[in-house]
Amino acid sequence: MRKHNQWIFALLTLALAAAPFAGLFFKDQGVYANPQQAASVMTVSEEEVLPAFGTTPLKVGSSGQDVYELQGRLKHLGYYAGKIDSQFGTKTKNAVTWFQWKFGIKADGVVGAKTKLKLYNATKAWKPTEPSTTTAKKNAANSNTAAADSGKKNTTAELSSGNTMGLSENDLKIMANAVYGESRGEPFEGQVAVAAVILNRVKSPSFPNTPSGVIFQPGAFTAVADGQIYLEPNEQARKAVQQALNGWDPSGGCLYYFNPKTATSKWIWSRPQVKTIGEHIFCM
Repeated sequence: MRKHNQWIFALLTLALAAAPFAGLFFKDQGVYANPQQAASVMTVSEEEVLPAFGTTPLKVGSSGQDVYELQGRLKHLGYYAGKIDSQFGTKTKNAVTWFQWKFGIKADGVVGAKTKLKLYNATKAWKPTEPSTTTAKKNAANSNTAAADSGKKNTTAELSSGNTMGLSENDLKIMANAVYGESRGEPFEGQVAVAAVILNRVKSPSFPNTPSGVIFQPGAFTAVADGQIYLEPNEQARKAVQQALNGWDPSGGCLYYFNPKTATSKWIWSRPQVKTIGEHIFCM
């Protein structure tokens, strides 16, 4: 009888110990029983944190997903108190101007590359809290459709959108190649600066008047000498060219840059140095 009681006690103890694991097992079975629901939840959370800022400057009259994000980020910081309607109106401009003034940017109410970068860095914790408007969704859908239909041609179209210098498609492509070959390991600002130096040379009477002429000028770029100019550029290099075409010049108007760790020319050290971005020193 005593042994019988001991067996009962042992079985009860074992059952009590196994209960939590059984609950966990069936709980997990419930998650995997509805994979579509799990995937849906995951998709929503991923979409919420994806930034939508593009490369086109935003100003009064602009609309769409970029303006939706702009208003959301400004509201997150307390600069914008209006409705998030994806329409860039007077209230949005006033909020942008206030933000620009507080962050030491030219307060013109136009959201260019510098303002977008400052705003993005200041609101990395921001997530959409209001549903996108019909206008924003429509513009985003049209943008996605156009990208899918045009394929690689869309890349050239994006580069051409800020092309106020009348550059050829080949010039834009070779600029992206040069940026990738010369500075793919540099921060994005440094890559834009390299693209800006190329454009500054094009505008200077001391250099050829086309990007291709500037890039392939004998001895001008290391990427040409070692063949890296022919590597396929990534999306970041293309965006860097677009930002330079839109007017962002992190170099401050420089015509030269060099890496002090690898530079062999004594002459380059004699140039007036303006600033250092990443591993490159930019000079006049």
